Amino acid sequence: MSRPIMMLPITYILLLLMIQTHDKSFSGYASPAAANVRLKLIHSGAYAPKSDYDQMKRIKELVHSDIVRRGIMFSKHRQSTRRKAWEKRRPRTNVSIEMPISSGRDYGRGQYFVEVKVGTPPQKMLLIADTGSELTWMSCRRRNRRRGFRPTRSSTFKTVPCSSRTCKIDLMDLFSLARCPTPSTPCSYDYRYSDGTGALGIFARETVTAEIANGKGRATKVEDVVVGCTLTIQGQNFQGADGVLGMAYGNYSFATRASRMFGGTFSYCLVDHLSHNYLSNYLTFGGVGAASHSPSLSRMRYTKLDLASLSPFYAVNVKGISINGAMLKIPSLVWAAHRGGGTIVDSGTSLMFLTEPAYRAVVGALGLALSKRLDRMKLEGGGPLEHCYRYNSTGSQSGFDESWVPRLAIHFSDGARFNPPVKSYVIDDAPGVKCLGFVSATWPGVSVIGNIMQQNHVWEFNLVQSVLGYAPSTCTPT
Repeated sequence: MSRPIMMLPITYILLLLMIQTHDKSFSGYASPAAANVRLKLIHSGAYAPKSDYDQMKRIKELVHSDIVRRGIMFSKHRQSTRRKAWEKRRPRTNVSIEMPISSGRDYGRGQYFVEVKVGTPPQKMLLIADTGSELTWMSCRRRNRRRGFRPTRSSTFKTVPCSSRTCKIDLMDLFSLARCPTPSTPCSYDYRYSDGTGALGIFARETVTAEIANGKGRATKVEDVVVGCTLTIQGQNFQGADGVLGMAYGNYSFATRASRMFGGTFSYCLVDHLSHNYLSNYLTFGGVGAASHSPSLSRMRYTKLDLASLSPFYAVNVKGISINGAMLKIPSLVWAAHRGGGTIVDSGTSLMFLTEPAYRAVVGALGLALSKRLDRMKLEGGGPLEHCYRYNSTGSQSGFDESWVPRLAIHFSDGARFNPPVKSYVIDDAPGVKCLGFVSATWPGVSVIGNIMQQNHVWEFNLVQSVLGYAPSTCTPT
């Protein structure tokens, strides 16, 4: 189905002309022969902390954002017509890069933010770390007093022509537009979300600079990265961020591009989702994988990473879920990607989505145990979190005891098991209120392991061997 042609705003046309006029070619760069590179992961409030933090409001907003996101993610998956393939290149296994990554708690957001340096000379951007998105894009206009990427100040910014095969065929899955008034006009994209939010801009190729892990301040570059220069943003889903770091398994995602250069792996360690902006860890690309999280390596467990069934997402083969060691009665087809189910690991979704058969089994077992200790309540204004409980948060007998909560485990088909901490599936909603951190998804459909379930763990994605590693960690940099 062809996409409708849009009338572009005059500011958009003028900026296109400016970018075309200032379009530059790439400059060469010699990378260090032996090192590691990583990015620091920051939960989204690092740049503008909020003093009037409201956890209940935040939970409602992140659940709404999750639902909207899930709809657009799997809509894109159904529209995709091509498989993504790992190109067999020899990576530099002795080199890794790193970027800071932290929680968006202080901004009221449910994602994790990464500090990324884009362009030449580098411009510092704060991007949402998103394993469910293929496109890396930055806002190219200042908004709400936040900085924007300035393409005319980068000598390595080079637009993708709308007449090119890259635009007309390769970038179709990233919603490139068919509009092409002249062969040299930049290739445009139009991301539209089900709640009316979206991003409109142009595709380009750029250079990303990152520090070498344990490199004592040295840096290296990832060149020829396909990026989006977003000129119009609608809605509030990207509040606090300058854009998105695309980390899905796609030919043009940053994760794939960087992993091809640095060992075929990337890893991250997510701090507690309620952490303030001054607590951060690193997103690492490199052959040494989780070297920046070395204390956790001895406890690392591994399971198969399915890169084909639900591409471009990172799918895992779940066998079932147990509560206190007893497997729940969940139909096996819920976990079968080839039968309309399956499960993915996603850093851009906050809560865990379970399709209806699994959801009812899990919240039923956990709710039965909690209702013996606590009074179930309905959230003010309603919402998708159906199982919430009130406990005494004042007085000498106050507090919530995690021993009241049965232990949940996710079992993989190859025998591996993931045991999340209680705080990852029984979450704070308001003072004296805890909720089960699961959202019901329609069946048939895909279940999603969100970032709250992933918190306080190292996660290593090996794209060469198709393996996912994970281990508990405080995610406190050494």
